Amino acid sequence: MTKHGKKYLEAREKVNIDAMYEPREALQLVKDTSFTSFDASVEVHMRMGLDPRQADQQLRDVVILPHGLGKTVRVLVFAQGDGAKNAKNAGAEFVADDDEWIKKIEGGWADFDVAISTPDMMGKAGRLGKVLGPRGLMPNPKAGTVVPAEDLERAINESKAGRVEFRLDKTSNVHVVIGKVSFDLDKLYDNLATLMSAIRKAKPAAAKGSYLKKVTVTSTMGPGVKLDPNQALAMERPV
Repeated sequence: MTKHGKKYLEAREKVNIDAMYEPREALQLVKDTSFTSFDASVEVHMRMGLDPRQADQQLRDVVILPHGLGKTVRVLVFAQGDGAKNAKNAGAEFVADDDEWIKKIEGGWADFDVAISTPDMMGKAGRLGKVLGPRGLMPNPKAGTVVPAEDLERAINESKAGRVEFRLDKTSNVHVVIGKVSFDLDKLYDNLATLMSAIRKAKPAAAKGSYLKKVTVTSTMGPGVKLDPNQALAMERPV
């Protein structure tokens, strides 16, 4: 059994573990129970009623959170020629345009948060699947991170503005960061509502029974706070 420290136990006392809170109240509790000395992230963890073994029950999409993630997003772009120039002009921190970059990443370097590639570079980027895949950094057309050279500026700007990917894992769960504890409540609520709206719209046609079984929000190292799944799924993206 995991042993928790005094600060965690004190924070957990503020949460009724048997209750399902409405979204705004849950987010306020997450803010109130965060005890780290750093600005903790606010995380959403969802248990889905989907079977990850079935190809027609996969869940994967991207969403742009209106208030971002509260952190500097470092972007690496696999591109050559005009694509490399476009990436640099758009503010990409790193542009991998030769085999030396591939070797560097193969060696374990990964000081970036998002990887984007032009189609012509996917042959080289694809060699990094075993390195980037487990870290969720592999460029993928479905995630909008494989784009033509002329679309790099848009893709880079979206990534830096709060573009996040959500996907069903092998245990039927989805995990997404929606901001920082320092965000005011309205911003966290807007980001959560935007995410839940995207989750609702991305529901696979083959989904059966209860689509969203459980939703928990928490801060880094903080106690989990349960949301009512029906209320969470009904949240509307702010206009």
